Amino acid sequence: MRRLDYELEALAYQGDLAIAFSGGIDSTFLLHYAHSLLGNKVKAFTASSAFFPESELAFAKGFCAERGIELHIEKIDILADPVIASNPKDRCYHCKRAIFERITDAAKLRGCAHVVDGTNVDDMDDYRPGLKALEELGVESPLKRAGLTKDDIRALSCAMGIEIWDKPAFACLATRLPYDTALVRDQLIAVEHAEQVLHDLGFAQCRVRVHGSDLDVARIEVEPERIADVMDEDVRRSIDSGLKALGFGRVSVDLAGYGR
Repeated sequence: MRRLDYELEALAYQGDLAIAFSGGIDSTFLLHYAHSLLGNKVKAFTASSAFFPESELAFAKGFCAERGIELHIEKIDILADPVIASNPKDRCYHCKRAIFERITDAAKLRGCAHVVDGTNVDDMDDYRPGLKALEELGVESPLKRAGLTKDDIRALSCAMGIEIWDKPAFACLATRLPYDTALVRDQLIAVEHAEQVLHDLGFAQCRVRVHGSDLDVARIEVEPERIADVMDEDVRRSIDSGLKALGFGRVSVDLAGYGR
């Protein structure tokens, strides 16, 4: 933690910090810790787009309001970019570039010297083309520089009483459609609501993947040990009726279970 203190204090020495706050455990821990260390020198910036669920935005607002953290919400019409909307394999690069350019501009207007995000050591092992965009824009990642892993962040968050320390990993809604499948706002909304159906039935870690055109097939992923629970008669019927009410033609279950 001394290393994290050093990283944050060195950045804050040059001016206020703008923390990109998505509501996930990494950025939540970073925002909580930086604010406890640096107080009002820390400002939160949240990008609101078609890829970002309303529930996550509501959490971000509530978290900052409870702690007196200055929050700025940047609304971005992400699907207006034809490259992003076409969903290429490097979509994450273009999306991160668009989002962090907006956050960087907004942060400068509010006197922030640096934009920082919640990237940690474990993120370096995944396919994350968006990290290139962060590097190009000079976004700092103090959790990574301090050597913190996802497990470290969860353990520290639990010790500090951060209520979402065990929150399941979340990826943007665009990841629910195969690459090179056009991203449509109504389909993304349907996915968000479909996953909420599963959450309401007690499936914390889940995904609803879309296949075919116009919501032809919803492929459900839950943790492998929970697959049998999906097949309970009442649960199965609730999922099937709930997702079909959202416009899905067929509902299937991935027998391999949840995959990032």
